Parts: sequence; structure tokens; C-alpha cells
Amino acid sequence: MCGRFALTSTPQQVRALFGYVEEPNFPPREQIAPTEPIAVVVQHGRERHFTLMRWGFLPEWVKDAADFPLLFNARAETAPEKPAFRNAIRRRRCLVPADAFVEWRREGEGRAVRRDPFVASRADGAPMALGGIWETNLGPDGAELDTVAILTTDANGTIGAIHERMPVILEPRDFDAWLDPANDDAARVAHLMRPAPDDVLVLRAVERTRPVPAPKPRKVVEDDPQGRLF
Repeated sequence: MCGRFALTSTPQQVRALFGYVEEPNFPPREQIAPTEPIAVVVQHGRERHFTLMRWGFLPEWVKDAADFPLLFNARAETAPEKPAFRNAIRRRRCLVPADAFVEWRREGEGRAVRRDPFVASRADGAPMALGGIWETNLGPDGAELDTVAILTTDANGTIGAIHERMPVILEPRDFDAWLDPANDDAARVAHLMRPAPDDVLVLRAVERTRPVPAPKPRKVVEDDPQGRLF
């Protein structure tokens, strides 16, 4: 799963890669966690737009967010069939700009378990585009809340050394196909939700002097035992 990521490129660098019409100014963020507002790139008509959404997906039919699990990741393989995600993956796909994401290698069991954080970034040093899906939820007071989940897929050889899953990472040549809301057949973008080639990413161990807290969500979509909602 993807539970922490960073966006440290300048606003100019991010806009140059993603090509949205706005010119937002935002500070570098090294520790972005679920429930926080994150930068998201969407497409309306023929134009790409920059917006902020809450990281933690809520289907549009949820009435009480406090009673609903925190869905910050969604499995790309099953999202098209899951009631929570199937409409969003058809019509509301997005890109999440990032410079790196954190994954934890788990060793041992029980009280002896050890979790060592690693930072994954592009080998070419460029920002990356994480594949996401979004939804607008209407709260009981009528307020609208835009929420987003990051899609995950099987790990490639690089990430597989520490974890079995990784975020979907899209290349610029695939941005148009991924974002186009008229491309509403999830099967037509399934080939984009594959593990990145092994040489796209590099891993760096995080020094123990700089602790990175592991995420502790209320519930993670990856671990849902029932499969009814997610």
C-alpha cells in the first residue's frame, strides 16, 4: 500500500509536467499522510486542472464519514468491480503529483516485529504521477467534499524487495488516456495500471535518526476480509 508520500518539486516543475491551467503556489511537503489535503490533477473537457482533495476516499452514497473506513488506497485489479470504486474508475480518474513515496519492510512477528522505512523515487529524478480515483461526497449538511484514493498494483522487482504492493505510476505519454472522462470503459485503461518497469524507481533506506511513523488508519482497503464494499 501507499501510506505516506512527498511532493517537494517547485510549483513550476509540477505544472510543467502535468500541464494544468492554474498557476498555484504551494510549499514543499515531505510527509503527506491520509486525511490531509493533497494536490490532484483532473481533466474537465480538454483542459487539465489543479485542485486539492482530501486523501481518503468516500463514495458519493456515504452519509456519515465518521462511520466509514478510511480508504486511502484501492486495488487496481478489483476496483472496477467494487461498489465503492467502480463509478470513479470509469469516470473520475486523476493524477497525484509526488516526488517520492514511503514503504515499510516488515521483519519478524508479534512484539518482535520490526518495520524499516524506505523511500522510493524516480531514478531520473523527475516528479512522478500516481494514478488515483476521486469522488465528491455530499455530507448531511449539504457540504461537498472531494476525496481521492491512490490505486495500487503488484510490486515490481525494485519495490518487491520490501513490499508486495506499489502505487500505480503513469508516464506522461499516458496522461491523456488516463484523464479523459470520455474514456469511460475501465477495461481500456487496465493496461496502464501495471507495475512500473524495474528501472523506473530507486530505493533509499531512511536513517533511524529520522523516524517515519507508519500509518495507522481505521481500516485499509487492501486488508478488507469481506470484499463487499471495497
